[in-house]
Amino acid sequence: MGFRTIFRIASSARAFCRVNIRSLMFRKKMMLEKNVFIGRNVLIDPGYNSLISIGNNSVISYGTIVLAHDGSLRKYTGYTKIEKVSIGSETFIGAGSIIMPGVSIGNNVIIGSGSVVTKNIPNNSVAVGNPAIVIGSVSELINKHIKNMSECPIYEKMPKRTEEIIGNEWKKGCAYIRTYFETTLCSVKEANEITNKIV
Repeated sequence: MGFRTIFRIASSARAFCRVNIRSLMFRKKMMLEKNVFIGRNVLIDPGYNSLISIGNNSVISYGTIVLAHDGSLRKYTGYTKIEKVSIGSETFIGAGSIIMPGVSIGNNVIIGSGSVVTKNIPNNSVAVGNPAIVIGSVSELINKHIKNMSECPIYEKMPKRTEEIIGNEWKKGCAYIRTYFETTLCSVKEANEITNKIV
């Protein structure tokens, strides 16, 4: 084994340990409830993560940024503005979204990928865009997908060859693939009941 190989292995091990230690410290400071999934490359304001709370059964998808501070005027005032951020239970934050300081996202909310959330989002809402605006309810989105599922191919598992799912049977240009979670699936009615209990 050459010196370069040993150096690379040692560097990788050191970086791995540093990341794991940081994530342990990060979870101690933050207010995380049960079954919170935080995807890869998520940045949760490292200096102010104690101001951020995330409710039960929520998902923060790949590449999301959650900020609890605004340092844009630090050069002029000598101060950084900090604000709490609250993400409710049963909430899904799409990949690449940005959650700004002082925002409260309700329970049973879906934030579309790439959204910039600058204002509070009420319970049982779907919000998308920059800035994010509410475009409907979670119940409406579920019903839309249930209707689509009657017209699109449905797979219980991912086919071994992707060509198998890109065939003539695609009428709507999409398909549905079974996704397994630790918790069981719930109906639209059950989703609404969960939201009403949380509120």
